Amino acid sequence: MTQQRVDETYIKVKGAWKYLYRAVDSDGNTLDFLLSAKRDARAAERFLHKTSRASHTQMPRVINVDKNAAYPPSVDDLKANKQLLETTELRQVKYLNNIVEQDHRFIKRLTKPGMGFGSFNTARRTLKGFEAMNMIRKGQVQGVEKRDVRASIELVSQLFGIAQ
Repeated sequence: MTQQRVDETYIKVKGAWKYLYRAVDSDGNTLDFLLSAKRDARAAERFLHKTSRASHTQMPRVINVDKNAAYPPSVDDLKANKQLLETTELRQVKYLNNIVEQDHRFIKRLTKPGMGFGSFNTARRTLKGFEAMNMIRKGQVQGVEKRDVRASIELVSQLFGIAQ
């Protein structure tokens, strides 16, 4: 059982703000992410459900979130549907999410210069690539240590068939 830190950040798509939900564990490893058009209870529940059923995540002991009112009903629904354990604690404290807030900087640094995306699907696909590269950089991929640039380059080269 682990701690999850869940938060959302804003991404501009076609001139309108969309919401990138992200979850990281206590060690700062990215667990999952979801781009959503809305920031409501349904979107929060969809993201928490997606994160809980992923093969690489464990059932959380604690979920740390900010003061967004969408999270308590979402967690209650997931507990009622047996997708979260009844013992899973939801902590709504504004300042407990520093790890995920700092992790947002990586995505923001890449998306800001482009001044947003032209379509929702383009944003979703591009963000998948950004998140995958971030996970490789953090050492979340088997065979690549954290901050091992050479191993990262070798992995990407093998995946895309690029000769070095």
